[in-house]
Amino acid sequence: MKTLSKLLPCALLPLALLLALSACDRRQRLAEQAAAQAATQAAIAEDSAKQAEAAFDNAVAQQNWRMAKAQADVLLAQYPQTGAAARVRKQFDAVAEEAEAAREQSRTAALWSYNREPVKGGTQVSASLYAKDEVDVDGSGAKPVRLIFRDHPSWGKSAYLVLQAGDFDCYGGCKVQVKVDDDAPKAMAASRPKTDEAIAMFIEDERALWRMTRDAKRLQVQFPTKAVGRKAAVFEVGGLDRAQLPGWD
Repeated sequence: MKTLSKLLPCALLPLALLLALSACDRRQRLAEQAAAQAATQAAIAEDSAKQAEAAFDNAVAQQNWRMAKAQADVLLAQYPQTGAAARVRKQFDAVAEEAEAAREQSRTAALWSYNREPVKGGTQVSASLYAKDEVDVDGSGAKPVRLIFRDHPSWGKSAYLVLQAGDFDCYGGCKVQVKVDDDAPKAMAASRPKTDEAIAMFIEDERALWRMTRDAKRLQVQFPTKAVGRKAAVFEVGGLDRAQLPGWD
């Protein structure tokens, strides 16, 4: 019995070794399967990323910056470790900047209204927009201020501000201060016609005011009011479609 008990551990050694080798072989097979699966998934990701990159490149070629930015966002979010993502990432900041500029241009373009109206002698055309913020011009609360460029077949070209309440203190003429973006203000002659049809004040050099809107983002006009002194209205003019008023440039 003593001899048998001594021999049993030795007899079990080959079985234990066989089980250990089998477990090791199983772990190796599982690791190989996982590696193969990871490689397959990586290849699928690379292929999908390349398709997204092609869509991105196509949008860039067409200068469709907002679409290019959207394509880049999806690619970088879904396939961040791919070669395509690395290539797109190098262009991302420039494309994002262009996309923001395009978005801003679209926003400011929508602020303008254009009108063509048949009148005696031909057609009146105009371009107008409201100030970025309403202005209190008579102490009763803030109200809209409108800037209008108009071309009339009989009256010619004109540029003027229109209020919904209060009045300009500019009968007989006055000076307004016009500021383009961060430039120094410029004094310009203005006048309030003696009419009750509209609360309007004309800026006498309408062509100069029109030229000031070129390549500008903001146009600020400071004007005198009868009730509360000088006030300023800021107009986001960057989206002006200059072709709507032919002959002004």
